[in-house]
Amino acid sequence: FDDTSSAAPGMNSQGFYTPAYNMAGPSNDMQGGPGVNNLFADPMASAAMMYGSSLANQGKDMVNKEINRFMSVNKLKYFFAVDTRYVLKKLMILMFPYTHQDWEVRYHRDTPLTPRQDVNAPDLYIPTMAFITYILLAGMALGIQKRFSPEVLGLCASTALVWIIIEVLVMLLSLYLLTVHSDLSTFDLIAYSGYKYVGMIFTVLCGLMFGSDGYYVALAWSSCALMFFIVRSLKMKILPSISSDSMGMGSNSKPQLRLYITVATAVFQPIIIYWLTSHLVR
Repeated sequence: FDDTSSAAPGMNSQGFYTPAYNMAGPSNDMQGGPGVNNLFADPMASAAMMYGSSLANQGKDMVNKEINRFMSVNKLKYFFAVDTRYVLKKLMILMFPYTHQDWEVRYHRDTPLTPRQDVNAPDLYIPTMAFITYILLAGMALGIQKRFSPEVLGLCASTALVWIIIEVLVMLLSLYLLTVHSDLSTFDLIAYSGYKYVGMIFTVLCGLMFGSDGYYVALAWSSCALMFFIVRSLKMKILPSISSDSMGMGSNSKPQLRLYITVATAVFQPIIIYWLTSHLVR
């Protein structure tokens, strides 16, 4: 017998390989090609894919609806609509509020103007940047005192954040229990609560440069300025309805309680400033 184990497959009369030898490699059945094509050609599979896609879109719409219910993106953009001119003016008002005369928030067709158009409008840009700067400054102060560690810096940041959350929740609860109808939103309260970080930065810097004496002088100045700013700002938001309540069926105690809320919010600011900055200056 002839040994044909190493021989090449035969060729037909036209010079092509015979079907006995497949030069294209494994067949389409082994690669799964026709199976995939049949899957997409199957009406039931196509319907199932369309149904799953519709369910995913519905779920996405529901999630976006719930997010917009608690936090509107358009409202959030409003509080970050600032420019350099607004930031400089706002910082001057926060540090020297006694020279500012007009505290009324301006409206256009029952819609408040954006911060870049009205310096009295609250914003979230300054509180956010001031919060980040305070954390960086706290890390520098701890490093100068040889007390820096990631755990201590994290505790400092979380404490500052928790204080703002507690303050905003207390304000919301007080306004709700007293049934006070005002123009204050949750973002407004966060903005007014976050302005304290500007004074905290000023206080820590003075403490690092001039010691404890400079710290207490800066603490007194920033506390008085912030209290004056909070009272004048919230006065335009909470207290305008006092006259209407006193003319109606409400008693005189509700306007007094509104006034107490405004004053208590202002008086509480120096306490938080001292609590969050005293351990950074030694």
